[in-house]
Amino acid sequence: MSACLCFVFLFFSIVAEATYSPGGFHHLSSVRQKKKASKSKHELPFETRYFPQNLDHFSFTPDSYKVFHQKYLINNRFWRKGGPIFVYTGNEGNIDWFASNTGFMLDIAPKFRALLVFIEHRFYGESTPFGKKSHKSAETLGYLNSQQALADYAILIRSLKQNLTSEASPVVVFGGSYGGMLAAWFRLKYPHITIGALASSAPILHFDNIVPLTSFYDAISQDFKDASINCFKVIKRSWEELEAVSTMKNGLQELSKKFRTCKGLHSQYSARDWLSGAFVYTAMVNYPTAANFMAPLPGYPVEQMCKIIDGFPRGSSNLDRAFAAASLYYNYSGSEKCFEMEQQTDDHGLDGWQYQACTEMVMPMSCSNQSMLPPYENDSEAFQEQCMSRYGVKPRPHWITTEFGGMRIETVLKRFGSNIIFSNGMQDPWSRGGVLKNISSSIVALVTKKGAHHADLRAATKDDPEWLKEQRRQEVAIIEKWISEYYRDLREEQ
Repeated sequence: MSACLCFVFLFFSIVAEATYSPGGFHHLSSVRQKKKASKSKHELPFETRYFPQNLDHFSFTPDSYKVFHQKYLINNRFWRKGGPIFVYTGNEGNIDWFASNTGFMLDIAPKFRALLVFIEHRFYGESTPFGKKSHKSAETLGYLNSQQALADYAILIRSLKQNLTSEASPVVVFGGSYGGMLAAWFRLKYPHITIGALASSAPILHFDNIVPLTSFYDAISQDFKDASINCFKVIKRSWEELEAVSTMKNGLQELSKKFRTCKGLHSQYSARDWLSGAFVYTAMVNYPTAANFMAPLPGYPVEQMCKIIDGFPRGSSNLDRAFAAASLYYNYSGSEKCFEMEQQTDDHGLDGWQYQACTEMVMPMSCSNQSMLPPYENDSEAFQEQCMSRYGVKPRPHWITTEFGGMRIETVLKRFGSNIIFSNGMQDPWSRGGVLKNISSSIVALVTKKGAHHADLRAATKDDPEWLKEQRRQEVAIIEKWISEYYRDLREEQ
């Protein structure tokens, strides 16, 4: 996805539902270093606009007509009237953040002479219907869900085309992570508005036990195993050492010193989550070239972490090795003098995902004993209790598959859907919840062995490997086919 929320379940607590977002699972202790680093240093080539959006698209009560201003970004540099419109279906965060990390759309805009539009998701970033009170209670947050977000996008797109007097322009939607899920669902729900969708790293099958509950963490462990078996074993053994240090006399003081914390730790779980977060995030963003999405990192950072671990002299503590490896994620620049592990910030406007996880985005997980991370079992009852305690709402674990499908997806979509690209990289832990096989001639899966979290949507660089270039070439060719077929059908109608 994508971070910190005002209400955070501990990473490895007894509760084990979707407290992570595909854009980046939400993890308390990593936030300060990560967020500071991931802000874009360059001004985005977009004009910022705001669209008057209705609060509720699915009722006709007086309150439903309340208007909020939804932020969107637009770039018309290459566009000509009648040309295609490429729309990014915004994720759980500030739309600027996603625009700055989706250079693929800018790269291909000249070829297609496309208008680019990035729409911010309601209740995130600046698009808050109740201002600073938007996240205060379930009374206001009740208007935060994927169906309302998709309707927002549909209404904004229709209005934009009317204002441009270009209603015949074909629309292609793009999205990565949760945004990729939304792009796929938008194509299924609004086929009269978009001719196709590129859904990158979209775990639309991570619901209702369609995929094994351990798949997310199994993938992370495999990433580190592939880099170094010793690295995997060191990280796996480090948790026992952390536990042993914390139970010593003045153990938390010792952990604080060992982990170079800015303030003394109040819980060993803060250190454990800090370590875990580094390994999970790094597996997600294991890009082949240097990047600055979640944090500034070198190319293939999992391999670099394992080189750090394997480079320690024999006899070194596993915990010291794990800390040194995690520091690559939090302090690759070398500028951090200490680490803040128990403070929350939300510079990307992600606050809100926790409510979605407590309502519709119920993506159950567990971590097996074979994983390199601390094992835990999924506990739906405990998760429900925490959601009730925080928001007064119960999760609806079957809603997403009821609303959008997912069960027997190959059989269902083969006879129903069309024009969707599901792209995944198998080093991304979210890939296990994605569509990994072609469903039909027009619903295709583009899968790369070494790809990470929506790597294909990132801007091209001179150092990109051939497999990534080929994946993007295939995507461009498919989109070109959609657009050509659309214009051909349009001519035949006239």
